[in-house]
Amino acid sequence: MKYSVLVASLLVSTSFNVFAGEAKTLKVHEEVTINASADKVWVKVSNFNDLGVWHPAVKSTEIVSGENNKVGAERLLTLQDGGTIKEKLLGYNAKAKNFKYAIVEGVLPVTSYVSIVTVKPAGKEKSIVVWNGTFKRKDTSATPAEGQDDATAVKVITSVYRGGLDNLKKISE
Repeated sequence: MKYSVLVASLLVSTSFNVFAGEAKTLKVHEEVTINASADKVWVKVSNFNDLGVWHPAVKSTEIVSGENNKVGAERLLTLQDGGTIKEKLLGYNAKAKNFKYAIVEGVLPVTSYVSIVTVKPAGKEKSIVVWNGTFKRKDTSATPAEGQDDATAVKVITSVYRGGLDNLKKISE
């Protein structure tokens, strides 16, 4: 009896240790209202092969696999500072004005990243662009290194979204 209680206790404590270091799923939701029609704004954001046209952090975009705006296409973003991010298109709906993509690899402090960008009409000559993402921090240890924690991951993704959305508003109005 004592042996089985000891084994059960050991299994439970081992299970907690295994899951303690697992990073939780984080979310960021940002949006911007733009004084331009959804059709006009969609033209700017819809080209998977040119994020740099509206996001100031992106120096260049190159389709490295597949066909632009087709599910499965992969793009390589080169950032202004020389860093790179490889992303894969998971969904694309021109009629609904949205696309979904995942980060395959890159310099951001996140993993398991999936995002959706949507352009919605908001009245005459007005639109709302919504950028939603889910991800985990890259450092999955129970005590992540400084700058690799959940708060930092959320801060980085929020700043990426804000930088893009704020610039999109600026160049669309």
